[in-house]
Amino acid sequence: MSCRAVCCHRWSSEERLDSKTAIITGANTGIGKETARDLAARGARIIMACRDLERAEEARSEILEDTGNANVVVRKLDLSDCRSIRAFAELINKEEKQVNILINNAGIMMCPYSKTTDGFEMQFGVNHLGHFLLTYLLLDLIKVSAPARIVVVASVAHTWTSLRLDDLNSENGYDTMKAYGQSKLANVLFARALAKKLKVQSDLWRHQHQCIQVAVKIFRIFTKTTVEGAQTTIYCAVQPGLESQSGAYFSDCAPARCSRSASDDDLAQELWESSCSMLGITWQ
Repeated sequence: MSCRAVCCHRWSSEERLDSKTAIITGANTGIGKETARDLAARGARIIMACRDLERAEEARSEILEDTGNANVVVRKLDLSDCRSIRAFAELINKEEKQVNILINNAGIMMCPYSKTTDGFEMQFGVNHLGHFLLTYLLLDLIKVSAPARIVVVASVAHTWTSLRLDDLNSENGYDTMKAYGQSKLANVLFARALAKKLKVQSDLWRHQHQCIQVAVKIFRIFTKTTVEGAQTTIYCAVQPGLESQSGAYFSDCAPARCSRSASDDDLAQELWESSCSMLGITWQ
C-alpha cells in the first residue's frame, strides 16, 4: 500500500476494500457522494442511505458508470424520523452479513427553526440524534464485522457555541448558526464517548481480536470543493494503521485539535445520557 497527501486536496491510496461493506448516510450528494464514489472504486459494497430515493438512484448510476462497481445499492433513510431509522436498521440487520464501515455523513445546515417527526429541533435531531440512534441499532452487526470503523463527519462549526444541555431543542431561543454548531459539537462528543465505551468493551474481547475504530472527520465550511472536502472522510475510512487513534479528530488527513468543550469527557457522558433519554433507549 502506498499513499500520499498534499494538504489533503487529493489523498490517494492503493488500499482495496473488495470484501468490505460500507454504509454512507447522505451518499447522494456532496461529500457523501464523493466518498461513495471513492470507496466503490476500491471494490467495496456500498449502501447509499438516503432520504431522496430519486436523487440517490441518479447518483448510484453515476457511480456505477465511473467505477464499474455494480455492488452499490440505495436504501431509504430519513434521519428526521425515528421510524425510518429503525426500519432502515431492521432491513440492514436482516439483509447484510456485515457492516465494516459506517460513515455518519448526512446533515442539514443552518435551516429555519423546525422540528423532526419526533419533535426534536431539526439540526440537532438529524445531525446528532438520528446518527446516534442509527449507530446504536447497527452496532451489534458492526461488532461481529470487526475490525470495523465508524466515521462521524463534523466540522469547525463545533467551535461556534457551547452545548446547552438544558435546552438541546433550542426551545428557549433559536439561533440557526448556534443550533448548527451545537449539533456538530454533539457529533464530536458522541464519537468521543463511543470510542471510550468501545475501548472498554474491546478489552473484554481481546481474545477475539475485535476492534472498532471511531474517528471524527472535521471539515471546513465554504473553503473546499466537494472532492477536497471528502478526502479526510475517505482517509479515516480507508487508511490502515489508525486503530491506536480511535476517538481522534482528523482534518486534512491528519489528527487535529478540537475545542475545549469537545474534549470534555464529562460533558460527552452527559450528552450521551440525555440522548438516550430523548430517544427512549438504554445504551450503556
